[in-house]
Amino acid sequence: MKYSQIVGTGSYLPSRILTNNELAQSVDTTDEWIVERTGIHQRHIASNTDTVAGMAAAAAKQAIAAAGIDVNKIDLIVVATSTPDKFFPSTACLVQEQLGINECPAFDVGAACAGFNYALSVADNFIRGGMSKCALVIGSEIMSRIIDWNDRGTCILFADGAGAVLLEVASQPGIFSTHLHAAGQYKDLLYTPSGLHAAEPAYMKMKGSEVFKVAVTKLSLLVSEALDANKMSNSEIDWFIPHQANLRIIQATAKHLNLPMEQVVVTVGEHGNTSAASVPLALDQAIRDGRIKRGQVLLLESFGGGFAWGASLIRY
Repeated sequence: MKYSQIVGTGSYLPSRILTNNELAQSVDTTDEWIVERTGIHQRHIASNTDTVAGMAAAAAKQAIAAAGIDVNKIDLIVVATSTPDKFFPSTACLVQEQLGINECPAFDVGAACAGFNYALSVADNFIRGGMSKCALVIGSEIMSRIIDWNDRGTCILFADGAGAVLLEVASQPGIFSTHLHAAGQYKDLLYTPSGLHAAEPAYMKMKGSEVFKVAVTKLSLLVSEALDANKMSNSEIDWFIPHQANLRIIQATAKHLNLPMEQVVVTVGEHGNTSAASVPLALDQAIRDGRIKRGQVLLLESFGGGFAWGASLIRY
């Protein structure tokens, strides 16, 4: 039986930091208002020279270095993004070129903020099915370019960054299971108009309170589903690594899991919501600062436009 194991992680954050106080100079808000409702204090914003593919490649190089492997071992690249540099070629193909990898399958997955768990599930199944032995999975987003900076409901939340993991084939489970869902009937609660044919600018639209209610309900069911599928209890989770959308959503899901916040990796305060990049960014940070250790059980979850949501249960 083949399984996949995380052997390296990496991340990239643009150098430009935008604080709440700076935002308050251009929209009707305050630092206190933003922190109370979201938990966000600051966010990283891409420069004019940053690209989604370039950030993805930078995160990938860190993951490759952490794993200590030859880049030519990589035989699959999956990139989760909702903000690609081009409609085609895919961001994954652009990353492949930047890394100097030749002719392995490379493609993008679009599931908004849930994208990383979707991409991780795809790569895991490639490895389980024998089609890959070493897969690079990346979430990379420049959300700041699809934000209306006059819309207080979205501009305070979203930000830019990239996170990557490297998977290798293993004889014992690293990834126990992945769980994916989508519900298109919620399409009007969180979306961007088409960039090609829209009569209005392609800025993100969100009905925040409605998104919050659905997200808390669906994520609570999702984490129970992941545990039940593996006959595991809440007490066996060492670390919960949620999508960094909003601190209140994170707290509500942790409460459902009966996990203290000391076992939850929270980066939303410093990173904001980086969409498909948020989970791998948080994972990489907690590995690099020593919180997450080999052998520990991790629960990853994310929720985004579509609606789409997913979870991964992992032994690191």
